[in-house]
Amino acid sequence: MSGENKAEISILPSSGITSLRTDGVNWIAVGPDADGQRVDNYLARVAKGVPKSHIYRIIRAGEVRVNKARVKAETKLVEGDLLRVPPIRISQKPAGRPAAVPLAEGTVPVLYEDRHLLIVNKPSGIAAHGGSGISHGLIERLRASRPDEPFLELAHRLDRETSGAIIVCRSRKALVRLHDMMKESGGIEKHYRLLVKGDWVNDRQHVKLPLVRYLLPSGERRVRVDQVEGVPAHTIFTLLKRYGSVSYLDAELKTGRTHQIRVHMAHLGHPVAGDDLYGGHLDRTEHQMLCCRAVHFFLCIFRKSTGIGSINSNTGRL
Repeated sequence: MSGENKAEISILPSSGITSLRTDGVNWIAVGPDADGQRVDNYLARVAKGVPKSHIYRIIRAGEVRVNKARVKAETKLVEGDLLRVPPIRISQKPAGRPAAVPLAEGTVPVLYEDRHLLIVNKPSGIAAHGGSGISHGLIERLRASRPDEPFLELAHRLDRETSGAIIVCRSRKALVRLHDMMKESGGIEKHYRLLVKGDWVNDRQHVKLPLVRYLLPSGERRVRVDQVEGVPAHTIFTLLKRYGSVSYLDAELKTGRTHQIRVHMAHLGHPVAGDDLYGGHLDRTEHQMLCCRAVHFFLCIFRKSTGIGSINSNTGRL
């Protein structure tokens, strides 16, 4: 092993790596959590604070090895591999940042669970992940609630104010397979249920309006329809029921752009009820009449045909 004394080598499982040694070589036994992951991406995950340029430098220099052999950045790890990583100095995390708080029992109901997947019903108001001024989101709090889980990663995201089913993968193989299925035509169907302002006319309508993201002077992110610079976005809306001043629809996403449903509906003059960002504000009286809470009343339904299970979850209600 390149001159290292085998008797002095301490091999750690990849799932247990929280930091890398700075005073000696790191020996890591690749487990299910890193199976199928690129070497550079794995190092970026466990060596937070280390510039990617440094990671690529030590890979090119041959200091990172798998089963004694030199590797490239794109080399994929396989369960059972022995990964050698040289000493790396990692910048310390900012002091005072609070740890993620575990989820209280019943806060996020589990809809489905097996050894590959965890599907939960995310309530409105909880971000899918930390960022943009939010220290911790659903995934960080799930990890805190399940400290013995070696791998928990979001397969997709939902907006903070959107409620509904969200898939969390419990293995990298499941994550890669789901991402591949999302790229395949018909691999996964994503349906949302929503209340929109106004009387929706068509029973079924395909909406193909390109979208572009932009920033307000305040730094807040927004999305708008833009026929010149926008990227393709396709939603199929189906009328479920009319309630006078609002309509209840199903939306099937054919693409997954940021705020896609919300912006498509706002552009068509039927903003999602309760969506203050895109013109769907409800006054107190209307809100109470509908018996809805801060309505992005979206339900995300996943119907998948795959070797890792089957789910058709519908927990929405008026």
